[in-house]
Order: sequence, then structure tokens, then C-alpha cells
Amino acid sequence: MTYQINGKEFSERPQAGQCLRTFLRELGHFGVKKGCDAGDCGACTVLIDGEPVHSCIVPAFRAEGHAVTTIEGLAPDSSTHPMQQAFLDAQAFQCGFCTSGMILTCASLNQAQRQDLGASLKGNLCRCTGYRAIEDALNGKTNIEGAAAGTAFGRSLPAPAGPQLVRGAARYTFDTVIEGLLHIKMLRSPHPHARIISIDKTAALAVAGVHAVLTFEDAPDRLFSTARHEKAWMDPDDTRVLDNIVRFVCQKVAAVVAETEAAAEEGCRRLKVDYDVLPDVIDPAQAIAAGAPRLHPDKTREHRVANAQRNIVAETHGEFGDVATALAEAAVTYEGTFTTQRVQHAALETHGGLAWIDPTGILNVRSSTQVPFLTRRALAEIFDLPPDKVRVFCERVGGGFGGKQEMFVEDILALAAIKTGRPVKLELTREEQFISTSTRHPMRIAVKAAADSHGKLTALQLDVLSNTGAYGNHAGPVLFHSCGESLGVYNCANKKVDAVVAYTNTVPSGAFRGYGLPQTLFAVEAAIDELAKGLGINPYEIRRRNIVKPGDPMLSPPGPGHTDVFYGSYGLDQCLDLVERAMQADGPNTELSADWLTGDGIALTMIDTVPPGGHLADARISLQDDGGFELTVGTAEFGNGTSTVHRQIAATALATTVDQIRLLQSDTAHGGHDTGAYGSAGTFVAGRATQAAAEALADQLKAFAASLLGEKADACSLDNHATVCAGRRTPFALLAASRFSALLAMLCAARGFAVSLFLWFRPERRADRLDDPVHVVAGFGVFAGHAVYDEGEGDGALAGGSEDVAAESHDLVEGANVGDRLVGIERVNFPRHRGAQCRRVDD
Repeated sequence: MTYQINGKEFSERPQAGQCLRTFLRELGHFGVKKGCDAGDCGACTVLIDGEPVHSCIVPAFRAEGHAVTTIEGLAPDSSTHPMQQAFLDAQAFQCGFCTSGMILTCASLNQAQRQDLGASLKGNLCRCTGYRAIEDALNGKTNIEGAAAGTAFGRSLPAPAGPQLVRGAARYTFDTVIEGLLHIKMLRSPHPHARIISIDKTAALAVAGVHAVLTFEDAPDRLFSTARHEKAWMDPDDTRVLDNIVRFVCQKVAAVVAETEAAAEEGCRRLKVDYDVLPDVIDPAQAIAAGAPRLHPDKTREHRVANAQRNIVAETHGEFGDVATALAEAAVTYEGTFTTQRVQHAALETHGGLAWIDPTGILNVRSSTQVPFLTRRALAEIFDLPPDKVRVFCERVGGGFGGKQEMFVEDILALAAIKTGRPVKLELTREEQFISTSTRHPMRIAVKAAADSHGKLTALQLDVLSNTGAYGNHAGPVLFHSCGESLGVYNCANKKVDAVVAYTNTVPSGAFRGYGLPQTLFAVEAAIDELAKGLGINPYEIRRRNIVKPGDPMLSPPGPGHTDVFYGSYGLDQCLDLVERAMQADGPNTELSADWLTGDGIALTMIDTVPPGGHLADARISLQDDGGFELTVGTAEFGNGTSTVHRQIAATALATTVDQIRLLQSDTAHGGHDTGAYGSAGTFVAGRATQAAAEALADQLKAFAASLLGEKADACSLDNHATVCAGRRTPFALLAASRFSALLAMLCAARGFAVSLFLWFRPERRADRLDDPVHVVAGFGVFAGHAVYDEGEGDGALAGGSEDVAAESHDLVEGANVGDRLVGIERVNFPRHRGAQCRRVDD
């Protein structure tokens, strides 16, 4: 059998039953992604004889004799296909996980198909962009601009990974090859609530290729939360790596580690588990009622569970003013109950990772995560490892949306790597993603609202019941955010909140974009609309009369608000104006038939961008030898744009361009710390760290240049890749080259030598080009006196007296004449003798 892939012949044979997607990836075509393995998402799209197909549902053998094109082969000789360029111009991607398949589909469309993109792109899902930028790409629109040195901030610059994304060269979690890799598959519970009596591993271990079966007996008996926050008090300790009690259908029971996924799956089928089935409760209202089955009866407030005997993880109650009186005296009131359902994040790259122990004994975990540093902290604590013996990092992440602010797979990966000593892989299927990770918290929200005859709010009341599922990851913080900001955005003298989050025997809830606010805002904003309708007031106007303004406190019961919450900027009034004008500009759609009804609506929201009291980020930036900069940050990139923003911030502070900022990120091995990329903190917190680091380096560059020129630092500035001191420019590359000389001078001084440093500017113009700029020749001089010569250390060492030694010389302009003979350092060997071997060199 032969296969033609991207114009090349391959003689490899697929395995029996193997799909084309996995076959192509085995051949190194990592641009073919896995998003569903069911033909739903299109991330695995390839072209067969020019037609797009979902390679996950095409048997590999059917491609024999046909021309298969992956994203890597769309343009010959590493060039750029017009559709790839269109995606770059429009920036038609965010996380980029769908981009390879999307480009191939778009490249195959004819003009008729482009007229109905809804139908033509229905086989390719994009979770991030909302498709507008993809439509822009198909229409030839450009959404980016350039930026001169020092002007990057505030401009629409292209994402740095764009060229790699459109060519399928950007690397995600599993886009790598590791020799000796073992595969993990999970056995999951068929019961919503049960105690595991025993697990018989015998038959599973007898399967060829199975290396280990891991159960609660093999895992550390330590409680933690899958939620990752900087402050431990935000989440309850109610979870184990593997537990002898299961609390929802499809909770992990055991892990089978084998040579192949097929062997691991067969091992799972052969495990024999004896369960003691326990009573369960699904409805949160029933869960908090007297006599309900208790999910975590042994948990206390020390585990940060508010009332385990009533299945209450967290609660908040409070009132400002007198809501009951305000409701009774109001000109108009509204009361209603709203319910919201579960929603899964559906990031196209599912949860998963790789783990191995390297020769130095460090546990390495390569994961699809938003929080590598907090995950390292948790793994070190669970497995009793020193933090420096755990490394967690991520490559590009295929979407997050809050769902990867959790630790759902890394603990199992670590356990398997430690127990087997082999590299291991765990990649959740799309089904597992839905049934065993987390969702948005379902909520029941009862709202009461009132206003006077002028449209001023006089009462707002929320009664919230949130369903956290079987475990309390993010239960409390989501509840507090949902009640806090939804009410805090409005000025109102009388507010009341009663809110509870309950355990139930259902799949856990967790962090999700908006962090609880979409649920309560659904109720609050509907109530505001109903008040406006009752008073005959424009819905925009009633909001203008009641929103907080600069200087107003953002208050919601039960307390006065967090001291670290403040207005970073204010544009809420402008936002309302812009939205109203945009809505008025959109006329009715005359193409719709009379069967259609069109409705307009408005909702307003506010969210604190970081958790109160708990988000930290380090950034480190340094000047490199070529005059560029290396910026190291902890924040992850998953379509949130942090890679773009951090380079913009640094380039602006350092008066350079973004291509001169080389970014290292999301790897605990780089040092420092970063709480994680969520709640816009990748920009607002980590971005501030980058700003502080870049501005500090800018000050150091100015001070260094000033010291070389005998100027004061406050007389220097940065401009266009250079320092400018008293009208004299020193390019960053020259400053970088001068670092060695400055270090040498400090070493000489430390050894008792007298030292002087100078930067030599020599005004010189070519006779035939009087308009030439001044040529710059730079060198450092070291005056070495009283050197002691060790007779056994060779010729040419300094013996008494003195001699000028210039460590480096730099002729920055081609054709410039240095003119003088300089002395260059050949070797400095301070530990062995206090002298410097030197030789004279020609310029």
C-alpha cells in the first residue's frame, strides 16, 4: 500500500481499523487535530483529491491511491497559500486549534459556497472567534496594522504565533513524539453514589501490554481541590486523586496504564469492581433539605465546607437598608424566578497531558492548562515532592474558557509516571470531557426589584441556589462573584442577598467565562427591563440613571466590598451610548418572512478582573546580544492574546518593535511564579508585571548608557532601538556588546585593579559624503596596576607597571575607520594568578 500525502509517497501501512487522522499524526502531520473523533468539529479536516473530509471518520486504508493534503502541504516549499495569508491578514484565529481544518475547508470553497458560509462551514467548529474574523478572511479584509518602535501599545498587531498557526506548525500538548510512551485509560463509575468495596486487578493485569492498574489503594490519601487558586481558602478540600467513594456517574475509579490505548481500554473492561451503592440526590433543593443523603459527611469548616450535614459548600447572606419596606413603597416592582442549565466549555483541545521523570529526577508534566504554576504547587503537595522536583508547562493551549483552571488529569499523570517510571499520556475523549470534567454552575435565581416613579432603583434582592455537583471546586468564589458584581454595578440603597451552593451527585461544576455572572445577570437584567417597561422608560435610560459612576462604591451584601477592588478606568456611560446607537442603526431585516418576529434587548455586566487578594505574577526581561530582548512570563496562551499583549507592553516601554521581544512563557522551569491566566489576569496582572520589568530595564539601560558617556541618567531617553544621551545615540546592540567589558572591569576592580570605563565616540565623516551620520567606535579600557606575575603561568603576563587593555572594540558602521591600535584581552585567569595575559591586535 502506498499513500500520497502532501505530494510525497508513503509506504507505511495503517493498523486494522485505524482512522486517517491518527495515521497522519503518526507520520508527523501534527496540523491534523483531534477535537471529537466523531466527525463533528472539523479540527481534523484534510483534503482528499481537493475535497475537505473529516479524517477522524475516514478509514485510513480508503486514502490509498488518492492525494491527501494536510495543512502542512497546502502551500509548496514552505510558502504561504493565499488562504493562509488571508487568515493572517484578518487574524482569523484565537486559540488556533481549529485553524488548520478551517483553512483547508475555506480554501476548497467555490464562489457559490462562499455565499452561504453558515452552510459551507457547518462542519468546522470555531469555539473562540464567533466566525466574524473567519468571514473577514474570506472577504479579504485586513484587521491588523503596523507599529513603529515604541508605539505598539494600543494597536491591532498580529499574534506572534500567526505564521505557525496557519501552517500547522504551532505545537499543542500532544504535538510531539516521546519514545517509550505508555497510555492511560480510566475506568469510571456507573453509579451516582457508591462505596468501592474491592477492585480485582487480576484479569486487567493479564492483558498483553498492560503495565499497571492504579486504584485508591495506590494513590496518596490526601484531600485537595481540583480548582486552582492562589489562596487555598477559596475552595474546599474535598477531592482525592482516586477515592474509595464515588459521588457522580463517570467519576474516575481506576487508571490502566498500557503500551497502547487499545490495551488500556481492554484492561478497563476486565476490571472487576464491587460497589456498595449509596443513596443519591440530584436536585440541589432536595440536597439541602433535612434528611437528604450527605455527600461529604466527614468534611468540616477546616476543610472549608460551610455545612456538610446539609450538603452546603458555601453560603452568603446580608442586607443593606430595608428591602421589604422599599418593595412595599415602590412605584413599580418586579418579581420572578429564573433557572440556568449546565453548559460545557467545549474547548476543542480536550483535557490531557504527558508526564515523565527525567534523568535528574524531576517530574515533568506537559499539560493543556491555564495554571501551570498552581498545578505544580498542588502536585508537589499531593506527592510530597520538593517544588523544584516538579515541572509543569504547556505549549499552546487549544482553548480554555475557565475549564482549564482545574487539575483534572495532571494528578493521574503524575501518579502513573511515578509508579511506572515511564513517560505516560492521558488524553480525554470528547465524551469524557462532557461527563467527567466540569460545567457552568446551574442556578435557580429568584429576583425582586423596585423603582420609584423617576426610574431610580429602590430595591434589589437575590435568592440564589447554585449546584456545584459532587465536588466544590470554585463553588464559593463563583457564588460570591455572581451575587457581588450583578448587584454592585447599580446604585441602590436597599439590597439583599441570600445565596447557597449545594453538593449533588452530579458532574462537578467549575470555573467558566463570566464566573457566575451570566446566571444571575440573566435574572437581574430581565428585572431591570421589566421595571423600565412598567414605567415607560427607555431600557438604556433606566440603566444610565442607576449605574455606578466614578467615586460611587460598588456595594453588594453582605459586606462593604473588597478593599482591592477599584476603578481601573470608566467607560460604562460611553458603552451604553455606543450600544444604543448601534442598535438604532440596525434597521429591520426585510428579507425575513412574516413568520419571523424580531426582538431587541440589552443587558449590562461588570466583572472584577482578578480574584480578591490573590493573583500574583512575575516577569523577567533582559537585553540580548543582538540588541533584542528576552521576556519570560508565566501566563499561558490559549487564544486570550497574552502573547501579543505582553510583547506590545514590553516593546512600548523599551522603544523597540514587537519582533525584538522574544517570549518565553508558561513553564515553571523558567522560574518565578504566575497564578494563572484567567479573569483577564493575563493582561491586568501579568501584563503589569511585564510593564514593571520593562520599565525597570529601560531605566537601567539609560543609567548604563549615561555612565559610559559621563552623563546623568535623567538626561537620557530611549528611542528607536537605542538610548539617546545628550544627543548621542547608543544602539541596544552596542550596549549588549558592552556588558562583557563592564563585567570584566568589575572583576578587575574586585581583584584590586584600578578601573576606568569609557565609551569612545569619534566624530568622523567620509570626505565624499559629508552628510553621513557620525560613525561610532566603542571600546572599554581597563587600567591594570600592580599586577603580580606568577612565573609559572606563561608569557606575556603583566609584571608591575601598567598597561591599558581594551576589552572590546566595535565598529558599528561599515567602512568606518577605527584608526588606532587597541589592545585586546586574550585570557583573564584571576583565580590562578592576579594578572591578565594580553596581546596587541590590529584594528
